[in-house]
Amino acid sequence: SRCPEGIALTATMKDIFHDIFLEIIVDDATLRILSARVNFFKHPTDFCLQIDKAMSLLIGTVIGKGLNKRLNEIFGGSEGCGNIRTMLMGLLPLALNAKAAIGIKDQKEMLEKISKELTGTCIGYPANY
Repeated sequence: SRCPEGIALTATMKDIFHDIFLEIIVDDATLRILSARVNFFKHPTDFCLQIDKAMSLLIGTVIGKGLNKRLNEIFGGSEGCGNIRTMLMGLLPLALNAKAAIGIKDQKEMLEKISKELTGTCIGYPANY
């Protein structure tokens, strides 16, 4: 969704051991991450709460080419979190869709703009159609 600072991306994960809420704010012009926070309402160990350091490393990252590599660098290994990395790999690319929809006033305009922006990037908008 759009917020005063840019694009707000949120995700949650709940299972028997976790109740996680992620919020990422992205500059809508540059797709640079402005803020990144995670709240653990439920976690298997107190060490999980140390992920704040890794989350702070996301700030300044641009959503685009090299994103998956960057997420693996930050959230892989003993200082990272596989759950957070997987959530972010699914969530962050959605900023591209949100950016494509900025300024749209009606459904027809939305469909035309999104088609133009996303052609060739997914099955919904094939390049050879």
